[in-house]
Amino acid sequence: MLSEELNTIIIGKKPVSTYVLSAIVMFNQGAEEVILKARGDVISKAVDVYNALRDRLGDSIELVNVEIGSENIGSKRTSYIKIKVKRTF
Repeated sequence: MLSEELNTIIIGKKPVSTYVLSAIVMFNQGAEEVILKARGDVISKAVDVYNALRDRLGDSIELVNVEIGSENIGSKRTSYIKIKVKRTF
């Protein structure tokens, strides 16, 4: 679980290109998998980040898993998405 947390990019309000660059840097530093995680209103941005990453890296990445669900944050129930991407060589 610890290695999963280290390879997780939490999607927020920054531009899509910032998260794409973060994922590329993680891959270049030796990460085999990167997880894009977003909650609430920015779920669609996580999908945009994945699509931009796929456009940029082409066949050198592979979609491993997409997990959707909801979790309690404080007293609210919030939806989330986790997109797991693997680098292929």
